[in-house]
This record gives sequence, C-alpha cells and structure tokens, in this order.
Amino acid sequence: MSEVDHLVATVKRLLKARGLTYRDLARALRISEPSVKRLFATQRLTLDRLAQICKVLGYTVAELAAESNEATPRLDSLSAAQETELVSDTKLLIVAACALNHWKADEIVAYYNLSLAECVKRLLHLDRLGLIELLPGNRIRLTVSRDFEWQPGGPIARYFREQGQSDFLDSNFHQPGEAMAFVNGMLAESAVAQVQAELRKLRNRFAELHLESVALPLERRMGMGMMLALRRWEPAAFAKLRRK
Repeated sequence: MSEVDHLVATVKRLLKARGLTYRDLARALRISEPSVKRLFATQRLTLDRLAQICKVLGYTVAELAAESNEATPRLDSLSAAQETELVSDTKLLIVAACALNHWKADEIVAYYNLSLAECVKRLLHLDRLGLIELLPGNRIRLTVSRDFEWQPGGPIARYFREQGQSDFLDSNFHQPGEAMAFVNGMLAESAVAQVQAELRKLRNRFAELHLESVALPLERRMGMGMMLALRRWEPAAFAKLRRK
C-alpha cells in the first residue's frame, strides 16, 4: 500500500470509530456524498481537503499521518530463508543496514562503492522482502516494527559471529565514545532475572536514542555497535579442573 492508501484507510477507520458516515462528512465539507466517495476512490486529496477532513475528525494533518504510521502493519522479523538472501549478497546487506539506519539512497551511493542502479536494485529486493517500501524518487520508507529482531542464531547472527564479532572486539575501547566492561559473579535466579530486565531496558533505550538521532544529518550521526551478553559461564581452563 502507498502512503496515500494508508492515509485514506486511516480516515475511513476514524470515521467509523466516531460513527460518522460519508453523508455526515459530505455535509461537514459542504459537498455531495458522491463527491466524498469519489475522493476516496480516486485518492485525489489536496492538502487543503485533507486538512478539512482532519478538522472534522478532530485531528491535525500531522496527527493523522502519525496515526496512519502507527496503524500500518509492521514486520517483526524475517524468515531464516530471507536472512540467507541478505547475507548471500554483501551489497544487499550493506544497503539493508543503511536503510534500517535511515540512510537515503543518495547517501548510500555517495558513501559506498555502489552505482545508483545497483543501489536501487537492492532497495527493490528489500521492498520484496518487506523490510522497506521504495517510494517515488527512491525514497525509503521502513516497514519494520520498533521491536524488529533478527532470527536468534539465524544467518544474520551467524554472519556477525563469524565475520564481525572478532573485528568488533579487536579494540582497547579507550577512544572517545567507546566503553567496555566485563564482570563475573555468582547470582541467584531472581538476580539473573533482574539483570535480564535491565538489559532489555538498555536495549530499548538504545533504540529510542537511535530514532531520536534520525532527525540529524548523516554527518552528525555515528555508526555505533553495542553488544549485550549474559550467560551461565566459567572459563574453559577452570572447567577442566572441575572435580568429576
């Protein structure tokens, strides 16, 4: 569905929720009921007309757009087969990572060694996978939820573990903006549950800050990686000395 499709669907849903008919809307807009039906059928809504409809609904245009965006079905994850498609083409994976980080098509082409045609080809692939909606002018609209996750232990996770993890950890983490801490201890089950809850909060906060930063130009944003890990563990050398 296009953005206009989503807006019209949202208007219809809000009219129904308020118990308003096309006749009621026609009366408020001072046009005929067939004209209202024609507006929705052709979707030829001017900004002024949309603002008038919003006023009837008690919304601003911005609020209607936000409502439409929230109501749009979002993708929570990809299948293992779809993730395999991503990791099988490095350029596709790069474009996917950039798109998910709110890069524009021209920014991807300017930063990476990709032609516009190669970039658009991958964006169309991502559109088919459901990660994005490619709009006119090569504009990118994300269609993933805020809780979108890669498959646990799936192709993307394996790709990072095999090709990115050692590179990520190959640092002293002393540069500005970098930090690393490793702690070890013995916890009760209830304490483990509390730590897991705190990790979820931190991950959600990271996602919120990521969205807040989208408004800034690309040159003022930095690609950051944060690894959160918690598991039952002891060094292998210790385990070898454990009594049977």
